[in-house]
Amino acid sequence: MPRPVHVTYAVWNSPDLVARAAARLFAQDAQEAADTRGIARIAISGGTTPKRMFEMLADPDGPFLREIPWDRLALYWVDERCVPPTDKDSNFRMTTEAMLSKVPLKPEQVFRMEGELPPDEAASRYESTLRNSMKLEGAESPAFDLLLLGMGDDGHTASLFPHTAALEEMMRLVVANHVPQKDTWRITLTAPVINNARDVAFLIEGAAKTDVLAEVLTGPRDPERLPSQLIRPASGKLSFFLDDVAAAKLPTPTQTVQAPDGPFRQGALEL
Repeated sequence: MPRPVHVTYAVWNSPDLVARAAARLFAQDAQEAADTRGIARIAISGGTTPKRMFEMLADPDGPFLREIPWDRLALYWVDERCVPPTDKDSNFRMTTEAMLSKVPLKPEQVFRMEGELPPDEAASRYESTLRNSMKLEGAESPAFDLLLLGMGDDGHTASLFPHTAALEEMMRLVVANHVPQKDTWRITLTAPVINNARDVAFLIEGAAKTDVLAEVLTGPRDPERLPSQLIRPASGKLSFFLDDVAAAKLPTPTQTVQAPDGPFRQGALEL
């Protein structure tokens, strides 16, 4: 039986508020990890909401740039397309343009997936990068302080797509995953690595996600078809940051929370 997981979902009135809440989570987790362990290790994903979040984190007039201990941050990626880092589809390029070119992170603090390499080589090299940079021993898995995910309208997360080989991987940290439905290869962290993170949060917005999100959280368990259901953190806690459109078919949140950026509604589920 899968381990029980307590899910909290926070619902805001706009995608911009979702991105701002995610930026605040990034800043808070980075500061807490740096203070507790001396370094904050954060794994990020691509997508529209993360791009907005990165822009907010890098905004010189915003509240977050000065809060983040950039000198004690190590930045990793959850997944990457098999393209060069200058390609318009590269998650690394998007992050560079939105944030990395504007914040005081040194190159040695940024650990990108080398999407320009042959897929298996890129995956192998990134697994070595994780092991070496985190000083992992044997079968030890990395424990990211924060890992941010998105979800596709097919229920995929990271580059764990429906009915693909990576869904079955239990031993590797990073794999190359062939995605027939997109006729492409991706590099991705595996589900066990994602589930070992201390804090895991999905950032989801828009009408294209409404039905599949409700299926993932309230429907029958079918991770081959809905890979986001594989995400069940060992901590027993999982967060979803949602706009009201994406959350429209979830149980109505029962609590209103007053937050620095304005109120949001919060619900909870047990998986």
